[in-house]
This record gives sequence, C-alpha cells and structure tokens, in this order.
Amino acid sequence: MVMSAKERKLSRLGSCKVAGGGGGGSPAARGHRSAAAAASAAGPQRRLFAALFAFLCVGVVVIGGVHVIGVLRTAWPSGTLNAISSDTGAQQAGGGDDTVLPSVQIQHAVGFPDRVLLILKDGSSLPAPERVECLYSPANSSELRRRALLAVSSPDGSSLVHCPAEPSGVDVSLSLSLSPPVAPLHWDRLVYTALVDSRDNSTVVFAKGMNLRPGRLGVASRYQCVFGRDLSKPKHVLTSPVISAAQEIFRCVTPARIRRYLRMSTDARRNGDTDDKPMLVSIRTKGQRDSTLPSIAEPEPLPRYNRHRRQKAHSMCVCTMLRNQARFLREWIIYHSHIGVERWFIYDNNSDDDIEQVLNTMDPSRYNVTRHLWPWMKSQEAGFAHCALRARESCEWVGFIDVDEFLHFPGNQTLADILQNYSNRPRIGELRTACHSFGPSGRTKIPKKGVTTGYTCRLSAPERHKSIVRPDALNPSLINVVHHFHLKEGARYVNIGQGVMLINHYKYQVWEVFKDKFSGRVATYVADWKDKENVGSRDRAPGLGTKPVEPEDWPSRFCEVYDTGLKDFVHKAFTDPDTGSLPW
Repeated sequence: MVMSAKERKLSRLGSCKVAGGGGGGSPAARGHRSAAAAASAAGPQRRLFAALFAFLCVGVVVIGGVHVIGVLRTAWPSGTLNAISSDTGAQQAGGGDDTVLPSVQIQHAVGFPDRVLLILKDGSSLPAPERVECLYSPANSSELRRRALLAVSSPDGSSLVHCPAEPSGVDVSLSLSLSPPVAPLHWDRLVYTALVDSRDNSTVVFAKGMNLRPGRLGVASRYQCVFGRDLSKPKHVLTSPVISAAQEIFRCVTPARIRRYLRMSTDARRNGDTDDKPMLVSIRTKGQRDSTLPSIAEPEPLPRYNRHRRQKAHSMCVCTMLRNQARFLREWIIYHSHIGVERWFIYDNNSDDDIEQVLNTMDPSRYNVTRHLWPWMKSQEAGFAHCALRARESCEWVGFIDVDEFLHFPGNQTLADILQNYSNRPRIGELRTACHSFGPSGRTKIPKKGVTTGYTCRLSAPERHKSIVRPDALNPSLINVVHHFHLKEGARYVNIGQGVMLINHYKYQVWEVFKDKFSGRVATYVADWKDKENVGSRDRAPGLGTKPVEPEDWPSRFCEVYDTGLKDFVHKAFTDPDTGSLPW
C-alpha cells in the first residue's frame, strides 16, 4: 500500500514505538527470542556477569569517543559509579550486589544571568540536593567544580537542578547516563512552555524574546507556530497560524495531525513508553528574515473541556507566584481556607527555603494545594495566564493574590455571600478589590504570631486593586497587568466597596523581609528596587530610592492609620482558648 505525502510527513513528525507481541515476526527475530530464552536458563550468575561486562564495555566506548565538556556529578555513596570526564579517565567505585545506580538524564539546559537551569528527563531519579555537584570543564581548561544551588522535584514529576552561572560556551552532560553534552539555550530568546486547549483546538505558547508591548495585542499575522521533533528541518515540521499575540503569550491553531500525535503519545506514556525526541512547538517570525525561536516547550494537554458540566468542583481558588515565602505560607493558607478558599495553585519561582517541607505539614484532606515549579525569570504575567488555564475547568472564581495579601471583610458579608451575588450574572467577569498597604508598624523583627496580628499600621489610601476573576470570562489573549486580566467582549468588572471586601497587603514589613522580597522581582515589567529604573513607579518603595541600606526610620515608615480590624478577627476566629496560640 502506497503512503501519501501527508502520511509520510506525519510519520516523520510523530513516529511511535510499537511493542512486539506474540510469536510472530521474522525468522531472525524468532531466532533472537530463542537465544534469549536459552540465556535466561543459564542461571542468575551468568546474567549478572554478562550485564556487568556489557555496562563496562559501553562506558569505555562512549567515554573514549566523547569529550565531556561539562558534567553534572552526583556525589553518591561509595559503591556507585563516580563522575567521569576525558581528563580524569574512568573511575570505578567498588560495589556490592545491593548497589543501585541513580537514573539521571538532562533533557534541556537553559542559561540565566545568575545560574544554569538543568531540566531532567521524565523518570530521572533526583539525588538529595546536598549530594549534587556541578562540574564545568570547558575545552582546553582545567575542570571547575561547584555545588548545586538547588535540586528540586515537584509532584507532577518534573525535576530541576540549578547550577551556578559559568562563562558562556560550556556544555553540560551527565556522566552517570553517559548522555551527550547539552549546550544551554539563552533565556532571553526561548519558547519555554506550551498548553493545548481542547475548547477551541488551540495551543497557547509562552515565549521570551519577541518584545511585545505590555498590555497590548501584537499583530498576530506576523507570526506562525511551528511543530516538530527537529525544528531545524523545515521539511519535517508543520506550521499553523497565530490567533493572538500579546506580552509573552501566543495562541495558535493546533493542527489535526498534532492533536492525533499528542493523543498517541499520551497513551504511550501511560504505558511507560517515552520518546527520546519529543514533539516541540515554537514561534516563527515571518518576513524577509524568517527566524524561529529555540524551544524546549512540549505541548501539554489541559484538562479536557466538559461542555455538559453544570457546576465546577470549586467555587473559589487562588493562584499565586512566590519565591522564598515558606515562613508565611501556613498562615496564608490556613486563613484563606477559613474564609472559603477551596483550592490553591502555587507557582514556585526558584524557592530554596524549605517550601516543600512546609507544604508537607499541611493536611491534604483539608488543604487542596498544588505546587508547580516555575523557574522562569521575570514571567509573573505568563505564569498567571498559565494558572488561569489550568484552573478553568475546576474553579468558578480564581483570585490572583500574593502570599503577603489577605482578603478581609469589614462588614457582615462573607466571601461566599459576595461570590453568590455575582455567580448568576455571567457578564460579570472580574471583582476588583482595593489593597491597603501596611508598614513595619514599629517592628524591627519578624512577628512570631504572624503578619495578620503583627502589623497594624498602614497608609491611609489604597495603592491599587487586585482581582478575583471568572476564568471563563477571560480574553483568549490572556493579557494581564498587575493581577488584572483583559476580559472577553461583553464581559465587565465590578469594584467591590471597601466596606464589603478589601485586601490587607503587608507590603512593607520589617527590613529583613522587605529587602528579600523586592530583590529579583518576578513581574516582567517591574524592576528590582535596587536598579535605577522606573524610580517613580508605584511598584517601588516610596522614598527609599535605590540604595539597599536600611533607613534609620524604617520601622516607623508607611504608618498613617492604625488598623486592627483583621487582627481582631484573627484572634477571635483562630485563637486556641486553652493555650492562646494560633494554628500557624
């Protein structure tokens, strides 16, 4: 049977491994199976010897032919294979029968200004962080060895290793798996993740390097999406039109062939079969100088759209992005659970302060919390759009607030009352809530009983609004600025009165907290407070300037109104009558 040209192209794009079965196959294949059966009957000692001999032979051949320029070394206990480079030669550790070699393979490497991010292949076993070392060995130089900054896994299976930044031109490799060197891609020009939306058969692509203006739609016709296993080979890729382009977010049509391939690959992964070269998606700029962004983005299907579902699983969810806020997380989750939040999506932006340990102390039967690794720098808007899509099928309303922000109800209404008032009005897509910014309130040390009871003095006027949105009402472009999304045509927002609902924003805490929070801001268009950029912006600390030195009067700043409303509520609702303690 003759294959058509389209069928041949699809087979190149998404070839699938087919497991052999039964007793069929060629005579040669049957001969191999007969030999294998005979070998299996030879006894466990012969199999062990053969496996060890084959492993050592492969190691010698590969290492002898590849100059390992950079290595991620696992400092495993004695009895395992040590790191190997062409300069040091093969090194063996004595091993017993109980030795287990960790399976660690680098899928991608991305170079940031302050680090190199190593994304491990699915199924890799991440060693304990204290046992991970990064080795750098550029050509014609001595080997450099650095301790990893961070090694972390999330429940969804992704594992990351953060290595200190080194001079450009250094490739990375894994000695344990003998994987080929991986050249880090540049972060400022990269497609880094993508989601497949079954509602409209589109793919949402997140990319750095297009420099689209914040809060505005770009010209979609200037771009196209590119799908393929090897994006450098134009004959082996599929292209599709871009529907919308805004900020760092592109939405394009998902070709039918790609949808079929993704269904097939999803089934294959469920059966334990993974592709060595997965399908990627990127953005191409059209014109005389066509260019395609480098990509590590494998299209990930969103939860399937159920058009027959009448009610979603959760009335109120929260999305947040944080970095090193673990010590405040328990208070934030427990408090918002009490007022009616049912689900939390936490986007972890490179925390190294034991956030996982804190979350492990939260009872999963009471607190439905998901932690998602989001290592991308200056990408809060993209992260919120990513979260809005993930929450859409299960959450009626989603609040976009930070870990130092607490919803507060000065009147008699509750969160459930307010949401119910607008849930039957589909044209209302966003509830805007004023934020009151609290200062250090005379403190010089972190309050032991939490922020809600520790800080009681604030600025008199609110600085801005934050939003609770209905995900179904969001504009397909997913444009968002300062926690506010653009809505679909015909949808509108409502300002909630400060006497009904507001947010206590513990923005200017004691200096120890403030200097860490405002260093390396995650928002795309907000500068670090120490940078001499946009000095007059409301995102900066008024009167502080750009010097990272604590002012003498810092504890008394930003104090215009004493406000104990939330403190009084917390003491009434959470204090243990026997011990006087709070649950966090």
